[in-house]
Amino acid sequence: MTVRILAAGDHFVHSGLLADALRAEHDGPRGELEIRELHLPWPLEPFGDVAEVHEASGTEEQLIEALQGARVCVTQMAPLTRRVLEACPDLELFAVGRGGPVNASLKAATEHGVAVTFAPGRNATATAEHTVALLLAALRRIPHTHQELARSVWRGDYYQYDEVGMELAGTTVGLVGYGAIGHRVARILGGFGADVLVHDPYLLPTGAPEVRNVSLDELLARSRVLSLHARLTAENRGMIGAEQIAAMAPGSVIVNCARGGLLDYDAVCDALDRGHLFAAAFDVFPEEPLPPGSRLLRTPGIVMTPHLAGASKQTAHQAARICAAETIRHLRGEPPAHCANPEVLAGRGRPAARTP
Repeated sequence: MTVRILAAGDHFVHSGLLADALRAEHDGPRGELEIRELHLPWPLEPFGDVAEVHEASGTEEQLIEALQGARVCVTQMAPLTRRVLEACPDLELFAVGRGGPVNASLKAATEHGVAVTFAPGRNATATAEHTVALLLAALRRIPHTHQELARSVWRGDYYQYDEVGMELAGTTVGLVGYGAIGHRVARILGGFGADVLVHDPYLLPTGAPEVRNVSLDELLARSRVLSLHARLTAENRGMIGAEQIAAMAPGSVIVNCARGGLLDYDAVCDALDRGHLFAAAFDVFPEEPLPPGSRLLRTPGIVMTPHLAGASKQTAHQAARICAAETIRHLRGEPPAHCANPEVLAGRGRPAARTP
């Protein structure tokens, strides 16, 4: 029996990568998987809201047409909306190659009996490495001194005591969140000789004996560098604002490669303008792309990258591999490893074994 699968790729996780991963994971006869490919415009065109879902690329019309007769969709950015689900009754599995399936309507998928899976940790190493790179760039003012030198300006005044940054060795770095990314950042920082503290209310006391899990107040008071690694929730939105920044020692640094909603960016700009913070480094922002008039573009001491901390070739391959593995599990009648709406599985029992 031939199984039709849609590989809805983009310019990062190519549809060809998804298709190749499916073929590599599949151990049945060739020809049993009929793989269609759809190419979405992200990141050459920014993602956005599509109907009721967020951070999606492409249109409902594109997906509806491409999904006709398909039992599985593997993707990173395609929108799974109520309208798509209603128009695609053959769909059983929507495998999303990212840390959270924000581009899928879980409520509608559950109502239609479609399992939605995701790919936790697929970009953890890339994001951790990028975080430390931004941290070092901010601490040692690498982008700013490079820009001056590229204009043939030799800034000897940067060697003044008040202008130089800190070494990581012996510096206390506070991490908000100790999941897959935070754990890797802590390990890298340990290699530099930094003293790492963690604030994670979801971390069990026995879950990470190698770190000190402290209150947020203690973390802020003791850390010279603060790095955010929490998933954004209703409870922690705006958790670092003017009051929290004021609790940090003068000359501190803030890094955010997690989600823009965790941080009050105006409060950061205020603290940089008055000299309370030494520097800040961001890969995520309250509005993406940044609007032309953003304070972040004119406040000194900020290092920025355009939300690409998780962008590495290994991340793209890992996302494709995880989606492919979930697909083959489903087709074998096995439960998925990372299901965002497990009530679907409970409602229908374990999927009946099928021959791919």
